[in-house]
Amino acid sequence: MADNQEWHRMVRKERRAGGVSRDSDMTGGAGAPEARPAGVLHVLATTDLHCNLLSHDYYADRPDPAIGLSRVASLIARARADAAEQGAACILVDNGDGLQGSPLGDIVPGSNGPHPLARAFQVLEYDAVGLGNHDFDFGVEALAEVLGDAPCPVLCSNLTAAKPGIDLPFTQTAVLERQIPGCPGLPPVRIGLLSVLPPQTLIWCGKALEDQLAAAGIVETAEAQSRRLKEQGCDVVLALAHTGIAARTGADRSENALEQLAALPEIDAVVGGHTHLTLPHPDHPFAKPVVMPGAHGSHLGVISLELEHSAAGWQPAGGTASLQPVAQHGDTGASVPLAEEAAGFTRALAADHARTLERMRQPAGYSPVAMHSYFTFFAPDRGLALVAGAQAAAVRPLLQGTAAQGLPLLSAAAPCKFGGRSGPHFYTDIAAGELCARNIADLQVFPNELRVVAVTGTQLQEWLEMSAGLFNRIAPGSRGTLLADPQRAGHHFDVIFGLTYQICLSQPPRYSATGECINPSAQRIVDLRWNGRPVTPEQRFAVAANSYRVSGGGSFRMLREADELPLAPMRIRQAVRDYIAGQLPADPLAEAPYPWRLAPMPGTSAVAVTGPGAAAHLDELPAGLTEPRGFSSGGFWQIELHL
Repeated sequence: MADNQEWHRMVRKERRAGGVSRDSDMTGGAGAPEARPAGVLHVLATTDLHCNLLSHDYYADRPDPAIGLSRVASLIARARADAAEQGAACILVDNGDGLQGSPLGDIVPGSNGPHPLARAFQVLEYDAVGLGNHDFDFGVEALAEVLGDAPCPVLCSNLTAAKPGIDLPFTQTAVLERQIPGCPGLPPVRIGLLSVLPPQTLIWCGKALEDQLAAAGIVETAEAQSRRLKEQGCDVVLALAHTGIAARTGADRSENALEQLAALPEIDAVVGGHTHLTLPHPDHPFAKPVVMPGAHGSHLGVISLELEHSAAGWQPAGGTASLQPVAQHGDTGASVPLAEEAAGFTRALAADHARTLERMRQPAGYSPVAMHSYFTFFAPDRGLALVAGAQAAAVRPLLQGTAAQGLPLLSAAAPCKFGGRSGPHFYTDIAAGELCARNIADLQVFPNELRVVAVTGTQLQEWLEMSAGLFNRIAPGSRGTLLADPQRAGHHFDVIFGLTYQICLSQPPRYSATGECINPSAQRIVDLRWNGRPVTPEQRFAVAANSYRVSGGGSFRMLREADELPLAPMRIRQAVRDYIAGQLPADPLAEAPYPWRLAPMPGTSAVAVTGPGAAAHLDELPAGLTEPRGFSSGGFWQIELHL
């Protein structure tokens, strides 16, 4: 690696002197080096926008300087100008999950004109777009309608039609040709692009994709397509890889295969995504340029590929990857903008913005209490309780006359907004009083449908053990250990209402993040009860849950054997809206005690991480439970939690 860096320093020095030379692979007689003109290709990349196109938090109805393609747009304009000044070619790509995640992206029947995402791609003149798993949440037909207005090739290399006659709104690969402005006498660079996403997309999206698509593996697809692109004469192959870095334990590289992709010889650079990391990062070194620009429009990724030209054409000669953030976090957790919103971009989306605000401000009901998710990993979460109650209220009458009529009804809910890689302001925070549509969306960010499964007591126990894997092991008598494992996704922390149980953190996790039983003797879930009585292994329950979980999302393998009960399609968000508006009756689960608490560990404390807004709600916690520890470098508020 050091030798490679030294050579690149020599390349830059020689370029300034008027040429690039190299001591290896030389011809030309008497040891004279062959002159090889140098060029540069800049790849500008976004990923996981989740339709955060403008710098506005529609859930809180306020500006948010830490997000938004509108701010990235200013960085794009600056990067394009820098490339032109340097005589470099430049392309702009997106790496998927752009369609779903913000109310601005909700597909509203009867909307006129291009979808806001397609309009954004048009305004910024994207050169190619890869797809992510969440782009399929609304189904293939809705995706086709959105992509019909895309200004550039839309790619997905490892999803194909499941049977003849199905027209897909994307292609497997694309080839772009770009002239290097600094090398006017030389032919253009041929850039081959491929795009891969987790094959689990077919599971996660469930019925929305049923019998329409077939999936192949990430690595084998990328290997075959990159080789084919090189055989077709591409000088450079760029992988738009909607995949991340596999977890430390129980790594499932079928979903997160970024390291394997970067090792493929025919791939010259990679744009990663899916896991919302920021790469490059010292903890994750790569031998070639790899970038992952966060999420929600938090960063612009820049790959700078150095190229050399000979009789054989253009060839990559190394490169770099870097990130440009739109904001940074101050000492008090506040976001300080580093890039302004691009005025032309915001004007282009002004009508979409106004329609979204009008829709999100529509009255929806009333809540006598505040609801927030700041303490969701260590104290009761009223928002979760409301969602669980709404699910049960919607399902209960539908079970009448079915085989599940006599089963106890439970309801599983997990937090949607819990900080994590989305930042210190990504928490639900709803004041008591009149509610509107944006509050419903704040409680249920994802467009999941309601499902019901019949499970045994044993399956319930294992379900909760998988959920409890969110937490780190805490040694008795210790201090300073992080409560939650930052590598585990908070939306996999299911709380099952209608039960009571404790979580013992002195035990190691029973399951890995990918659902493998890594500690068979471990048992974190203790004193599991229903109606005050211990749950028995053979006891049966009906559980209302979201479609993502029931379809296999989160690797909850114990649910593969659960019996799904037939249910008409219903969005959970609609059930919550009807429940708040009084169109569904109050459910008995609303009167049940909060299901879980951490098992006491005297003389032990852990560090809980939450958002700055938690300070306004500390009076909800028992006296002596917590001590504030100040802000982390990422803007999160740290609390010492006495167990």
